[in-house]
Amino acid sequence: MASSYRLSIATSCLSGALDDKLAAAAAARFHGIELADNDLVASSWSPDRIKQECDRRGLTIDAYQLLSDVEAVPPQVFAATLRRAERTFDLLEQLGTRTLLVGSSTSADAVDDDDLAAEQLHALAVRAEHRGLRIAYEAQAWGRFVSTIPHAWRIVRRAGHRALGLCLDSFHVLSPAGSDPAGLRVIPGEKVFHLQLADASGPTANVVEGGRHHRLFPGLGSFDLATFLAHVLSTGYGGPLSLDVLNDVYRQADPRHAAIDGMRSLLALQESAGAVAPPPARDRLRSGGLPPAPELSGIVFTEVAVDEISGPAVARALAALGFAHVGQHRSKPVQLWQQAEARILLNFAAQRTVTPGTATICALAVESADPDASTRRAEQLLAPVLPRLREPQEAELTSIAAPDGIAVFLVRTGPDRDSWIQDFVPAPAPAGGGTGITGTDHLSLTDEVDDFDEAALFYRVVLGLRAAGIVAPFGLIRSRAAADPGHRVRITLSTAALRRGDWAPVIPSPQHVAFATDDALASAAAMRARGAPLLAIPDNYYADLEARFDLSAHFVAALRANSVLYDRDEHGAYLHFYTEMLGSRVFFAVVQRIDGYTGYDGPVSAPVRMAAHRQRRLVTLRGSSTGASVRHDFSLAHLTALSLSPPELVDAAAEAGYRYVGLRLTRVTPQEPHYPLATDPALLRTTKLRLAATGIEVLDIELARISPDDDPRDLERFLDAGAELGARHVIAQLPDPDRNRKIERFARLCEMARPRGLTVDLEFPSWTETPDLNAAVRVLRGAGQPNAGILVDLLHFARSGSSIADLRQLPAEWFHFVHVCDAPPAVPPTNEGLIHTARFERLFPGEGGIDVHGILDALPAGLPYALEIPRATLVAQVGGKEHARQAITATRDYLRRR
Repeated sequence: MASSYRLSIATSCLSGALDDKLAAAAAARFHGIELADNDLVASSWSPDRIKQECDRRGLTIDAYQLLSDVEAVPPQVFAATLRRAERTFDLLEQLGTRTLLVGSSTSADAVDDDDLAAEQLHALAVRAEHRGLRIAYEAQAWGRFVSTIPHAWRIVRRAGHRALGLCLDSFHVLSPAGSDPAGLRVIPGEKVFHLQLADASGPTANVVEGGRHHRLFPGLGSFDLATFLAHVLSTGYGGPLSLDVLNDVYRQADPRHAAIDGMRSLLALQESAGAVAPPPARDRLRSGGLPPAPELSGIVFTEVAVDEISGPAVARALAALGFAHVGQHRSKPVQLWQQAEARILLNFAAQRTVTPGTATICALAVESADPDASTRRAEQLLAPVLPRLREPQEAELTSIAAPDGIAVFLVRTGPDRDSWIQDFVPAPAPAGGGTGITGTDHLSLTDEVDDFDEAALFYRVVLGLRAAGIVAPFGLIRSRAAADPGHRVRITLSTAALRRGDWAPVIPSPQHVAFATDDALASAAAMRARGAPLLAIPDNYYADLEARFDLSAHFVAALRANSVLYDRDEHGAYLHFYTEMLGSRVFFAVVQRIDGYTGYDGPVSAPVRMAAHRQRRLVTLRGSSTGASVRHDFSLAHLTALSLSPPELVDAAAEAGYRYVGLRLTRVTPQEPHYPLATDPALLRTTKLRLAATGIEVLDIELARISPDDDPRDLERFLDAGAELGARHVIAQLPDPDRNRKIERFARLCEMARPRGLTVDLEFPSWTETPDLNAAVRVLRGAGQPNAGILVDLLHFARSGSSIADLRQLPAEWFHFVHVCDAPPAVPPTNEGLIHTARFERLFPGEGGIDVHGILDALPAGLPYALEIPRATLVAQVGGKEHARQAITATRDYLRRR
């Protein structure tokens, strides 16, 4: 059997130091690397040590990149180039690699003279051959005179030296519009010294920007890399298949994840190229051993994680959509809801990574013709197979972990496909029938932009789905879709680049399950009659619909009456409607595909639906500000558990169910612990790693305390650290009796914070020289800064005697979050007593004498609640982490009783 091709990755694809990159490449099972010159220059290892480390990890150094501006230059410039080349040859000998990549010149010194270029490349090749090396000449798409492979090939032929060949880079070949890689077949394979592979979103006029910052792993763009690779291999090329993907997101990501994504993309490319490559190459491509993806027959179930807040809301919505609660799991708090072939599992088990009150898709099951083969494919593609605890007699289901945390179960096609249903005790048969839903059409998931490509690769490659094209972006939303050949398993992925996945502040990373129906209008009418929370679509959409399509007035009226959206392409039509948000993140859709329509939301429907969801979500938040069902994002203020270091605080917040933390970067008293995030790079790095691992975000940093002797400019590093942590707000205090001076300094702090994306929120402790709400208002009006805000701390508000009526009159945009707590009814008579209570003896909401309801109701709806509840005695008894958990539990209970 023919040996498989060697797989390689350029170190420039990955983030970190060289040791991080080598470890990542080896862990992802690459055979070799391309070593980038800047990685060698920045490394503390000698070239000999680098070779040793590669040998130890089983990696070869397949090429060294990049020597540039070599050819068609004046003699004195070329002489300097030869000196540089000799030093580079020394490095290659020590590294143990034979191939040096030479890019076509971009120098202003270069001239348009092919004869001179051939002569100088020949001279370079002579010196290389003397060292046992060879030169791979690469036509860079941004080369000054040589930017295409045919041009580079003419020069190589003219040079006529056996140590001079070509480096073929798919990006440089395919990025110019109208390029045809078929011409590569005329190049003899022995003159192709190296092959580099990268994808891109499409041909671009700015190839420099695209080539250096926005390349993609194979399969994530629009290039036909399978055909390109087949053309190259038809020449007889037998060298490594190397990734050279320069992408700003990948180069900031965990190198291990990026390397795994790269390996998955290469294996998938080999698989697809194997279908079109000539026979000798086809055999080598297929010898890589990637098991073919078994046929998928549909989505068996979708599992939604819920809690005591979101679960009942989702269950009510399912019942109104015509689903029946048909079973309860024998050993787990999981409900089975079903209508025809559409199934939803509601999992009420505690989810550490899910914000309380939120519903989220946590698992899906697909029907596979061979789950064991699907598992073997997943393992070879480095997708972890998840262990599953089960009781005796319960079905043994295999599941694999997706990068976004979703578990993908594999259910066998055939007579025993529903054996897992036996794990559920049948529930009493409900009254009433269905509403026309026949099954699950597709799932739509949202990822942060950093994880978007990784998730897309997983679903396409591991499950064997085919890219269904990149759905046109809607504003700042990017989307991808993938489906099996029979379009029975469809998954779409979206991201909002500037909001890290969120559509808007009140709609974090939305997900939906789309159910199929044969009659969308009838289903919508039936669901509306049952009280389903269907999303209302504005009349303007239907007026525009009549203008865009030739539809009957009666049909448009029926669409409008049921808030059904409509799209059409050359293949067929698509009717679709939606529920409102359920649990702040998940919603359901019902779709009808007519004839051959295979798309999803059209370029008009999607933004209309998104705008309607956001508007309805805002109305819900505002309208329920005093109701028991209101949901707030919670933040763990550092003072609540000041004994915990920032990384420990982040972990405590994640385990207790907070969304945010507030971090104390400055020491307020000599006795308290100090966590110098602004000056301790190791602590900052560890904190960022814990934030990334848990999904917790930094809401605010504190404390910018500006007294008469303080200069705001001294807070530069403090602000820089906050921005690097992703903080949104800065807590400030102004213990300065000079009104004009403190206004001027506050304004200066705001001006420093604004370019960093930070607001400055003024807190008014009653013992300071800015002691109440009115004093804070005077500062904000005097400063006149757009990123200025007021932080209402319930304790300070109550102790200062500030007016709730005055609070209601202030602009909503001044308020970004609120410090929530309670305190004993008796007000200490001295400043020392006030300070002691504030720092050591606060109470959970509802346990003291503060009008918590009244103050919160006077603030704009939807503000994050930052729990600042230091209780020294309780923390000493149970520890900071348990105290943080008790704080959020008590606050939620209090809010539900409102």
